Amino acid sequence: MAKLKIGGTWAGVLEDVDLDSWTVPKLREEVARRSNCSPDSISLICAGKILKDDDATGGHGGNGNLAQVGVKNNSKILASRVSPQEGNLLRQEIMAEEERSRRLSRLRAAATALAERHADGSLPVEDFNIEVEDQSGKKVRLGSETDQRAVMMGLMLHAKGKRLIKQGNYKDALEVLSMGEESFSLCDPKVIELIDNVPILQIDMVWCYFMIRDIRWLSDAGKRLEMARVGIERAHGKDSFRLRLLQGGRYPELALHLRLDLLEGVVTYHSGQLDKSRKALDSAKAKFNQLQVPDEALSFLMSMGYKERDAKRALRMNNQDVGSAIDFLAEETTKKLQKQEEDIRRRTEIREQKRYGMTPLKKAVDLERLKELVSIGFDKELAAEALRRNENDTQKALDDLTNPETNSALQPIFLLTLPNMKVHIESRKRKRQKQATETQIEKVVHMGFERSRVVAAFEVGGTLEEVIQRLTALPEADHTAEAIQTAAPDGSASSSAPLPHNVSEMLEQINDVEDPLDLSKAEERDVEMEDELSAVIVKTDALADYDIEVNIEGEAITEYLALIEAAGSSGKMALSR
Repeated sequence: MAKLKIGGTWAGVLEDVDLDSWTVPKLREEVARRSNCSPDSISLICAGKILKDDDATGGHGGNGNLAQVGVKNNSKILASRVSPQEGNLLRQEIMAEEERSRRLSRLRAAATALAERHADGSLPVEDFNIEVEDQSGKKVRLGSETDQRAVMMGLMLHAKGKRLIKQGNYKDALEVLSMGEESFSLCDPKVIELIDNVPILQIDMVWCYFMIRDIRWLSDAGKRLEMARVGIERAHGKDSFRLRLLQGGRYPELALHLRLDLLEGVVTYHSGQLDKSRKALDSAKAKFNQLQVPDEALSFLMSMGYKERDAKRALRMNNQDVGSAIDFLAEETTKKLQKQEEDIRRRTEIREQKRYGMTPLKKAVDLERLKELVSIGFDKELAAEALRRNENDTQKALDDLTNPETNSALQPIFLLTLPNMKVHIESRKRKRQKQATETQIEKVVHMGFERSRVVAAFEVGGTLEEVIQRLTALPEADHTAEAIQTAAPDGSASSSAPLPHNVSEMLEQINDVEDPLDLSKAEERDVEMEDELSAVIVKTDALADYDIEVNIEGEAITEYLALIEAAGSSGKMALSR
């Protein structure tokens, strides 16, 4: 028994409290009774944490008693009184915040899992592979395997953060972008210096600060913008010279620089540096005017069949030049078609890799190295097995293939004649069928049947429903295979097991039983969250970071320039709304 010290609405000591049996609702009811009010109007706080009724559902891994939610002997609990409506609203807000926290944790875990599976050459679980590409669409490998994984994870979280920004969910976007920043920090700094993704992420984070309008982030925003400007110049070159060469004279980065100038102007304004703020905002305004799409040019491109969004993007990134915009759109169309063909080819390759199996370190067979061995005359299946056994080491695989003794050791796995290959495939099929049957046996045993009876019933054969019918139709004392096979199908014989008589009802219960032998891939993976992340990646292209609608930026430029004028004329600062 424990003592709890209560303060607030009712002050006193609750004695003889059994922490192992009392739940939060019971404690709330006791405090409410002593306070002469309804339990709905009582809010309880212990050790800085609001105690919720749904803690009693076992969300902490047990039966939800006070001990499991952190209440101890002599704990101090603050009881405050709120209206029932306020109490319900508070609990709803808490539940919503917890759900948000769970989703963010799942998102981080899913990004980590995807990066680990796709960065190290492991055989993909899915029918796609995630790879890092440069702006021209070429696959690149940055640094070590650890660097590649960190970059991949950072890119996925950055893409998800940008999607949340577009949805106006700036609070969650900021959390996800922070995760992305943390992922990039795990990479070798020399690798990060080669790309502009990290500086762009910094700008996106400050944009979230700006849209949330919280002045507490002012100093942090200034530091991030300084790092972003240095990082962009390092990646793009002085005056974006390197980027201009890569992009064939185009100006994809103009909107990004507009946002950077605007945010620098906002930060310096709130820091009291009016001259620096005006200079940054004037620069942002010039870029804003440069990005305004002429109606005639837009109408002309749309008359050619291009969508409005695509036409605007092309004109903005080509300095409003119609000819260059048309060339850009044609190139983008070609790239999309090539990308679709590449995706189809890669899915075919993944299916082929799955057919060859995994190396001892769970990696996929390297198809490029396989092609090299096939090109010099080795059988494809045999060469694949040699690479698989040797962790894709071409020289070791070649040694095995050319050595008569080791070559013969490869033969039993992939025999070249069709009948033997069929036997090999069928044996694998039988193995899978045996595993599935063992799983079903365990589930039926879990329902209360004796194992020997269940095994005998499955030996007779038939569907799961037929097996259940045999078991329920047979006296428990007789569980030989012969007796089960001759049991009445209508269930005329009785069973002493306390089980439902309705076979379909039993089948539903069996389906609800967790697999006792092995967790499914869906249970091991957070498929829903991984699919959500991969869907974001599919919709992201190489120029997505530069493709910014600048309407909000234009309004903010006008607003802050007006504030600077007002501050200059009155001699004092004014806060933005």
